[in-house]
Amino acid sequence: MSDQSAGPRCVALVGPYLSGKTTLLESLLFVAGAIHRRGTVKEGNSVGDSSPEARSREMSTELTVASYEFLGDPWTVLDSPGSIEFIQEARNALMVADTAVVVCEPDPGKAMATAPLFKFLDDHAIPHMVFINKIDEAADVDINEVVAGLRNASDRPLVLRQVPIKGGDGVTGYIDLASERAYEYKSGEASAKVDIPAEAKAVEEQARQDMLESLADFDDTLLEALLEDKVPSNEEIYQHLTNTLQNDTVVPVFIGSGLNDHGVRRLLKALRHEAPGAEESAKRCGFDNAGEPAAQVFKTYHMPHAGKMSVVRVWSGRIADGDHLNETRVSGLLRMKGHNHDKLQKAGAGEVVALGRMEPIKTGDVLTQSGKRPDGVPDWPAPVTPLYAFSIFAQKREDEVKLTGALGKLIEEDPSLVLEQSRDTNELLLWGQGEIHLAVALERLESHFHLSVTRDQPQVAYKETIRRRVDQHARFKRQTGGHGQFGDVHVEIKPLPRGGGFAFENKIVGGAIPRQFIPSVETGVLEYMQRGPLGFPVVDLAVKLHDGQFHAVDSSDMAFKTAGRMAMSEGLPKCDPVLLEPIFTVEVSVPSEFTAAVQRIVSGRRGQILGFDSRPGWKSWDTVKVNMPQAELHDLIIDLRSQTQGIGTFDFEFDHLQELTGRLADQVVQARQEARAAQ
Repeated sequence: MSDQSAGPRCVALVGPYLSGKTTLLESLLFVAGAIHRRGTVKEGNSVGDSSPEARSREMSTELTVASYEFLGDPWTVLDSPGSIEFIQEARNALMVADTAVVVCEPDPGKAMATAPLFKFLDDHAIPHMVFINKIDEAADVDINEVVAGLRNASDRPLVLRQVPIKGGDGVTGYIDLASERAYEYKSGEASAKVDIPAEAKAVEEQARQDMLESLADFDDTLLEALLEDKVPSNEEIYQHLTNTLQNDTVVPVFIGSGLNDHGVRRLLKALRHEAPGAEESAKRCGFDNAGEPAAQVFKTYHMPHAGKMSVVRVWSGRIADGDHLNETRVSGLLRMKGHNHDKLQKAGAGEVVALGRMEPIKTGDVLTQSGKRPDGVPDWPAPVTPLYAFSIFAQKREDEVKLTGALGKLIEEDPSLVLEQSRDTNELLLWGQGEIHLAVALERLESHFHLSVTRDQPQVAYKETIRRRVDQHARFKRQTGGHGQFGDVHVEIKPLPRGGGFAFENKIVGGAIPRQFIPSVETGVLEYMQRGPLGFPVVDLAVKLHDGQFHAVDSSDMAFKTAGRMAMSEGLPKCDPVLLEPIFTVEVSVPSEFTAAVQRIVSGRRGQILGFDSRPGWKSWDTVKVNMPQAELHDLIIDLRSQTQGIGTFDFEFDHLQELTGRLADQVVQARQEARAAQ
């Protein structure tokens, strides 16, 4: 293990909801001396979870950036929310981290909740380690079962670095497998070195042998030594551990308790001695350390008083306040610790800083003095797919213009939010990852931009069509002194196959209706089709205009448009109208152990299962393909997550329209009529 400083480094804390990441952050900062008093999530005085939305819920809702020094090395910590609804924050943080610490609970039954994080880490070759938190509450838990559960969630092999020492009613310490030293936890201070308990010796020896054999899979020299029953030195073992972490081939597993500072000093030392430096991470991310100054934006904030702040990792060179990057002036350089900021004049490679008021810049942008993106830098990963929506509108009419701009700033802060103007229902839809995600966004809209909105469940894009052919005659005649109004049409209305859309056919012969009035008849037909007899847009029908009459003086475009609309309003109710509901193809992805639960969810939502398959690239995951009505999709993600430890997900796209009859159709039509009457 080297004592030489590797320069500024960055670690991301990620993990499932309630795993204790923010408490671990507080412990890291306290043990390193960056803060002198520990805060707690419940008391609302922690460095993390400093936003009003987070403190009111006692949960992280956005990324927290903090910094500390440990044994002379500067570090930035990115504490990510654990809720799957805010996973975009974790993904953005991981893209600029030198290494990640996946924090989890000592519960084998919850291990699969780490799978989406492990998948992202593995896909992007980001070095990472595991910290099994709350170990002091796990007296009855077999640590090997926890690690086995985590192995099922990860493509990389996991290597246990420490085994717990149990005594009394809990875990009292640990044995470090690399050094073969035992330590006893001391509340609020460093663990004390003790002798390895005799009853734990056999367990320690077997765990150490398992660790060495896992490391030997990636080093032939170590493999040969083990085959010859040679015991490598501790220095050699630490070097193997460092190499496998930095190459992202093995995931070391540590244990401890962030609440009581147990194992935190050992975690800090492991990060210091084994995690890669900024130079290695820059190469992994495609940056040239010798190139021009370059930084990458991984988080955007719009602060009520400070304005826009772009949080960046500097990958090469130096950036100074007043520099121009991507043709935009840096108006302020800040180091962040929660919501507190320290002004800086410059920042060098490896540092994480916030750049002030760079209005055109967005998350994922690469910033250089030339404005050119360096060759070899991969594209920033696309945001996660939105799964849940609210229909929103400003409570005050005068706020409608401001609303779109404010929502645009929210989306800059959180790219997993998506704004859509529905073409079918004309609603303004805000899409996100779930109900809490969107609720937090709307709270920020009010607290940051002083805009109050009303939210509702989005409307379903129902349509209607006809099942019977009808001939219809309509005449519009009005005499009001001077020129009157006259238009007379005979039309045939007939259904088209599903997906046939609309067809208008002119079969007028002999000048029964002058040519210039034909388009007006079609316009009147289309106007009525916007809201048919059931109250919904009409689709999949054909109208043939085959006869009519006109008056040389009183006929006009308006008269024939009205006649066309009258023909439809009188004829369509006779055509046996029927409601159509949108059916979506949905691909539900879950760990294989939850596939049966998906079947129950689908059957309870009028879904039709089309097939099963293994999820490509995901170990022990299945994808269930189904057809499901749009009406059942709104809160599907809530139901799905409740049955799958929060990690089930789905993709969806429109497939076809399908007839809906009976009680459900009657309820839909009645609800539409009541809504119209209330307007």
